Formats: sequence, structure tokens, C-alpha cells
Amino acid sequence: MANKLSLKIITPTRNMFEGEVDMVVMRTKSGDVGILHGHQPMVTILDYGVLTIKNDGEDKQAAVLGGFAEISSEGMSVLTDAAEWSNEIDVVRAEQAKERAEARLKTVQANIDVQRAELSLKRALVRLSLGGRK
Repeated sequence: MANKLSLKIITPTRNMFEGEVDMVVMRTKSGDVGILHGHQPMVTILDYGVLTIKNDGEDKQAAVLGGFAEISSEGMSVLTDAAEWSNEIDVVRAEQAKERAEARLKTVQANIDVQRAELSLKRALVRLSLGGRK
């Protein structure tokens, strides 16, 4: 289709999305990036964040927890370890994960894996930011 971008979103457990879209906005390690049909080919590392699919005046959003995106002349592929549509997010579970991570980070102990707690907090915050938009 003219001026449409072919998009695939793939996780280890499912092909989350495949179709033609107007635009994709995603969080990369370098900041937010918008991709349209005809974008320059590139590969970028994704950060934890919200990926927005814009198509025919509607937005569809997913929490994407890392991975990478490849943009080529054929379209765009997103490969991620984990992704959830906004309606799949368990807000109560995400809030509990946030509280656990914050408690771990407040406790300064030798047996606390700070990096793991920080990543857990970051995942929970992304889920909560999207889960509250339903």
C-alpha cells in the first residue's frame, strides 16, 4: 500500500503484530523515534517504553521491554523479549512489582542485586504508565 509501513512485532512466545500501519513511535536507547514509510534503513536498540502504532487515525499501544528494531526498504521488524498490549497489563501486579522493587532499592544490603531491582522498577513503571490509559 502506498505510504504504509509494513510492521512486525515478534516476541519469543508470539507474533504480536503483523500489518500495514501509518507510523510507529518507539523508545530507543537514544530517545523517542517516529518511523514512517520510506524511513532511512537502520537498526536501533529499544529501551523499556511504550510503542505506539498509528493507523487510520487510531493509536494502539504496547509496553515494550527492550529488544531492537530493524527498519529496511521492506518495512520494519521489532524483536523484543517481552511486550504487552495495554489491555493485557495487570495493573495490580505491576503496582506490587513496583512496591517490591522500591523496597529493595531502599534497603542497602550486600545481598541486594541493585541492577536487577532497578530493571524491575523500570518494567513496572512502563506497565503502569500504559495500564492506566485504558
